[in-house]
Amino acid sequence: MKLAFSTLGVPGLPLTEVLALATAHGYHGVELRAHPEEPVHPGLTPAQRADVAAGFKAAGVEILGLAGYARVAAPGEDEPVLTEIRALLDLARDLGAPFVRVFPGGGTAQSPEEADATAARRLGTAAEYAADLGVRILLETHDSHRTGADAIRVLGLVGHRQVGALWDVMHTWLGGEQPTESYAALSPHLGYVQVKDIASADDTRPLPLGAGVLPLADCVEVLSRHGWDGWLCWEYEKRWYADAAPLPDLLTPGREHLTRLLNESA
Repeated sequence: MKLAFSTLGVPGLPLTEVLALATAHGYHGVELRAHPEEPVHPGLTPAQRADVAAGFKAAGVEILGLAGYARVAAPGEDEPVLTEIRALLDLARDLGAPFVRVFPGGGTAQSPEEADATAARRLGTAAEYAADLGVRILLETHDSHRTGADAIRVLGLVGHRQVGALWDVMHTWLGGEQPTESYAALSPHLGYVQVKDIASADDTRPLPLGAGVLPLADCVEVLSRHGWDGWLCWEYEKRWYADAAPLPDLLTPGREHLTRLLNESA
């Protein structure tokens, strides 16, 4: 498996410094948070996009994916959501990123069936555009659909190879799902896996990998046992927790922890 980290852990950091961190600490790739407050977002010009792609290529670091914020199950009209997804897909194509992350975002006024149908309809429509660009849309286990069982309800309705799953191990755990159950549900659709650690279900401030309660060893073990060889991406949520320890100091110990788990599960 290859290792990456998300720029959610280094909010607003210039890309030259992000790339320096990746190379200095031994990470193969970076997940880019695609948001206007970050260096990379859909508002970049063609020249700026070309510069980003060239910078990653020169550093020998891969862009794992773009972490977007489109909410595919959210109530309302389809077109604003589809427009947001298309803009992310265009950006991913221009940067050479294989994946775009979207959230479920179902509302409390909907029934689960309505939320599933809304998400599936939008993802199915966006899938054709994604296929033309060679980019894959990944539905993250999050918010209204936090478990693998939740996500598979939508993905089963879509049934398109350009739409897959992003397994956030915190949310499936918070949803009461065991890693073996999450993997069984998501494996036919799995794009990559987001790892992290927290103190408890009531305290989700980011911790160094291995310092909390999330079943990272079990997750890595089930992935290894089934021969999965994709990406593990550390999503350290510094952007939402200003008092969390700085990520740069944790990157090497985090990589060493994941490497140790991989070796033990081999």
